[in-house]
Amino acid sequence: MDTSQQQGAIGSDGEKDLSPEEKRVLERKMKILIQEEKKRLWEEGKSIKVKIQSNIAEKKALDYLACWSERREEWKFHKTRQIWLLQHMYDTTKVTDDHFKVLLAYIEGLCGSQRGITLQKAEAIVRWEGQGEEEDTADAEKKKQRAKQVVQLL
Repeated sequence: MDTSQQQGAIGSDGEKDLSPEEKRVLERKMKILIQEEKKRLWEEGKSIKVKIQSNIAEKKALDYLACWSERREEWKFHKTRQIWLLQHMYDTTKVTDDHFKVLLAYIEGLCGSQRGITLQKAEAIVRWEGQGEEEDTADAEKKKQRAKQVVQLL
């Protein structure tokens, strides 16, 4: 296509008027580029969707805990929120020290199998005692300290 044809193909809004075949080819190329980007992110272990979902789950679980401590009459039990809290309670980046204090009070009221499972996990963390090398020893020590508090409580 020469310059006179290219200029003729540009529409009034500044975009090229593409033939149906050219549009199809362009859409296919875009689809392939998007698939390659998703594959690259997946291989790097970075899924945008998973990160967004984990942030939402974290916020909902912490809001659930706050509601339990501050507005008990509005609070309603949600098993998924409880499971998230119990799985992440040793992670200082997800559950702050202030939230952990409230979580200890929540854990005190645990019933059934969750109480036993939580105690077993906490005892396992306490027994860990440097059997493996962790990257950040301060985080490992904080995790162990939290586990000791849980063991003493239960």
